[in-house]
Amino acid sequence: MLALGSNGLPKTIADRTRRIYDRLALIYPLSTYLFHSRAHQCALEAAGVRDGMRVLEVATGSGEMFRRVVRANPGGATIGVDLSPNMAHRTQCRIRREFPNSVTLCQAVDARFMPFRDNSFDVVFCCYLLELLGAEDIFKALSEIRRVLRPLGKIALVCIGQDTRIFNRLYKIAGGIAPAFWGRQVAHHVPSLIEASQFRVIQDKAVRQSFYPSRVLVATKVASA
Repeated sequence: MLALGSNGLPKTIADRTRRIYDRLALIYPLSTYLFHSRAHQCALEAAGVRDGMRVLEVATGSGEMFRRVVRANPGGATIGVDLSPNMAHRTQCRIRREFPNSVTLCQAVDARFMPFRDNSFDVVFCCYLLELLGAEDIFKALSEIRRVLRPLGKIALVCIGQDTRIFNRLYKIAGGIAPAFWGRQVAHHVPSLIEASQFRVIQDKAVRQSFYPSRVLVATKVASA
């Protein structure tokens, strides 16, 4: 059974999540193309990526979003991290084949402890990660993202939507069966979590692909008091 924190949100189960996504690295791209690609495109457009930027994607998964960013930023630097070494390796190999002249790097890194200097990136993307983290680790990840973003930099978050009772119920069942893979829905809480981490939400949009709902939020880094 999934352990709950004091706030009722699951505690992080990073080791199990890493093992599951390592095993699914070969077939996971299918779900990305079927259910996530429209939300990825929306996030890319909303974040305003321009060629020549330094861009980071946290939790690259199978690399579908990462490829979009590299294509939009051929003269800049695009860095990706993922908890799963297999996911990161497959993405790195594919990107090097498809974009041999671009400055890219994808490596296995825990989003809560990223090896980048402060104020390193213009934009950070984070898609379908928060669902797999407990409340404490969500704040750790958002704090790290804020740290590596430059002043007025943007974060583009994509979360699983919570717009219909049937979908929500099915997702809750799936999350109970395989919590390390499905996690749980957090979209209703994300705006307040972002603002509590010193970001200001500037765009919030619902996106649907097939029956699968996503929520795309873009926020800017707020200056420290």
